[in-house]
Amino acid sequence: MTDQPERWTRATTYPDMWADPADDPRDREGVSPDGELATLQGFLTDYRMTLRMKCEGLDAEQLARRSVPPSAMSLLGLGRHLVEVERDWHNWIGDGDPLPKPYGARDADFDGVVAERAATEAEPAKHPDPGERLGKDGMAVRELMVHRIEEYARHCGHADLLRECVDGRVGQ
Repeated sequence: MTDQPERWTRATTYPDMWADPADDPRDREGVSPDGELATLQGFLTDYRMTLRMKCEGLDAEQLARRSVPPSAMSLLGLGRHLVEVERDWHNWIGDGDPLPKPYGARDADFDGVVAERAATEAEPAKHPDPGERLGKDGMAVRELMVHRIEEYARHCGHADLLRECVDGRVGQ
């Protein structure tokens, strides 16, 4: 018996894929979204779902495990970082005071956690022109959406490696 997780498990129908293609919740039938913002929102939704899928079924210790030494990165840490990205996005588009840190002062132990995703989900509908400039820095809606997609895409790649180290599961 070895301490290393099995590379292929019953968790995957197809050994090189995270989900059976017939059951993949990210695959939608029909035509592609209509318009630039709908397309960007679709990619963002899919990357969020991908990260969630890569964390499903793990306990607290597994989520917090720093499994690629010497890195301090963990699946829980990636999730927390992306909550911060959502908070930052909301702050960039706003003209008012910034939202508070989601985990409290100095990354506290989830004290005073605030919902971020709900706050940022409603915003694109308010700004249908992807070239519209928002916030005190005048950033275009398009740039802000692509930045969020880029963050999730990059960290979903990290999540693949972290999850494989935790239990051997590999993803698409």
